Amino acid sequence: MKTIKFHKGECGVHFLLNVLTEKDIDYSQQTTFNTDYFEILFFKKASGTVLLNEKQINISDNSIIFISPYQKRNWQLDVERLEVTTLIFQEEFLNDFFADKLFTYRLLYFYQLSFPLSITIDHEDLRKYCKFLTEIKTELIDSKFDSSHIIRSLTYYLLQSLNRQYASQYGLPLNVDGNTQIPFLFKNLIELHFKEKQRIGDYTEMLGVSRISLNKAVKAQFQITAGQLLKQRLLFEIQNQIIHSNKSINEIAYDLNFSEPNNLMRFFKSQTGMTTSEFIAGKSFI
Repeated sequence: MKTIKFHKGECGVHFLLNVLTEKDIDYSQQTTFNTDYFEILFFKKASGTVLLNEKQINISDNSIIFISPYQKRNWQLDVERLEVTTLIFQEEFLNDFFADKLFTYRLLYFYQLSFPLSITIDHEDLRKYCKFLTEIKTELIDSKFDSSHIIRSLTYYLLQSLNRQYASQYGLPLNVDGNTQIPFLFKNLIELHFKEKQRIGDYTEMLGVSRISLNKAVKAQFQITAGQLLKQRLLFEIQNQIIHSNKSINEIAYDLNFSEPNNLMRFFKSQTGMTTSEFIAGKSFI
């Protein structure tokens, strides 16, 4: 599978961030690929779908799609009726600008496992966001001594405003307790280690907290237990590999450190209510 990488020199900018339009990206090639950067796509005009990870999302006018690094996608869009502006950036860009190294994990729409990776907003709100994107692009093209500060402030406002809209659309709380980083550190550690560490005890040890404290913090922020969040991430990966790779169940089980394929199949059935064979049979929409 092709991975598109962000190279700031090749992208024509000197930041690990850029703003692109449908003229810069070829949406006519209906192939599966991923990228090594974050993407937020603002569809002013659109008709079609995207297979994003294991879910098919319908795309229409005034839609916004959120994609985290290495998430797999396959676009099926009417390119004759397409007007989209995309903000792309690497995490290093945010880490350079913001002191909070867990910033992307606090944004509800990135690394999201429970809710859709899209929202639909009204035309005026979309127009407002696109105006900010135009300002960012202007600063990227015609950089001045203070451009980095302007880009930082515009990007911060944009990401936080979208976070508020996402939370409102799906009835989610924003940061419940600004004094604790435990839920976000846990989410970060899951992304880094879920393939080889699938026991909560591994994470409580890394975090230096008790299981009770971890569960309390995670449930307050995400409304599910730490164990459920870890299982969600593991299930997400299994479904992703079934859909987007040519690996057998045996190979996926080995890749994810299950002691044997039957254990993976039991886990999958307990989480989805269906066997892996039934799930594979339902891939006809791809």
